[in-house]
Amino acid sequence: MAQSTQPIKDPLTGAETTGHVWDDTLQEFNNPLPRWWLYAFYGTIIFSIGYWILYPAWPFASSFTKGFNTVTYQTAEGQEKTTHWSMRALFAKDMQEGEFAVKQRQYLEKVAATPYDQIAQDPDMSAFVRSYGASVFNDNCAACHQAGGKGVLGKYPSLADNDWLWGGTADAVQHTITYGRNGFMPAFKETFNEEQLTQVSNYVLSLSGLPADADAAAKGERIFNTETGGCYYCHTKVGKGLQSQGAANLTDKVWTIATIDANAKPEDNLTKIKAVISNGVQRQMPVFGQRLNETEIKVLTNYVQQLSAQ
Repeated sequence: MAQSTQPIKDPLTGAETTGHVWDDTLQEFNNPLPRWWLYAFYGTIIFSIGYWILYPAWPFASSFTKGFNTVTYQTAEGQEKTTHWSMRALFAKDMQEGEFAVKQRQYLEKVAATPYDQIAQDPDMSAFVRSYGASVFNDNCAACHQAGGKGVLGKYPSLADNDWLWGGTADAVQHTITYGRNGFMPAFKETFNEEQLTQVSNYVLSLSGLPADADAAAKGERIFNTETGGCYYCHTKVGKGLQSQGAANLTDKVWTIATIDANAKPEDNLTKIKAVISNGVQRQMPVFGQRLNETEIKVLTNYVQQLSAQ
């Protein structure tokens, strides 16, 4: 007897079923997939095959299939390089040819061709300098001078206080960044005895109006301004310092080496001043002229000047 080919239907709903029944009444409906869903599924299969051909996809031995799609970009050496598609290559290309990169390059060219004083007067260029310069500063300078140029007392000068050891003009700042600086003060521990060291330290404290022993300071002034100490050669006889030598102004209450606190005990400040004079100063700012190009140095110069003007 031939088996019936009539579809089995649910007696309650009249919907076609597969004929599978559980617990006497639970049946499985035979609902075909919508055609649009089925075509979409077939489309994903076709798309995946195309993707596997064009892009890196499958592991292969110790490597992977590279795909036929390529990306062409300029290397750091200025050479054109074509490689298989990858996010790294695509990022390099976008950094050179993307909309943002093109605008950034245009602004850099504009800044490079504009004098410093005109950059400061142009709101758009000043804003660009703050944005781009902050990135250059954070990558190259913030490790020592800290974010925002606040510096580290006793180690690295603040760039935000308008007090400049080597000068704060655009030319001076640009020269400092390009060629670096060597900060040096000789150690006087073999030159001064303990009494002379105390006297000169008291005089240095008095220059900035801090509490000091008046008699010792008067004697320290004679040592400071004569051949006995010779301090005036760099700091001048009034203690104003020489930017040509990177010698600090001792009268402005801005301290870059000794961690002086106006609210501290006078004897504590005296001890710190004595340590600096006794041990001297030797520090170096690296040369950035070989690390940054001329335009980056110009942007960084303007950015540092903006920090000091805040």
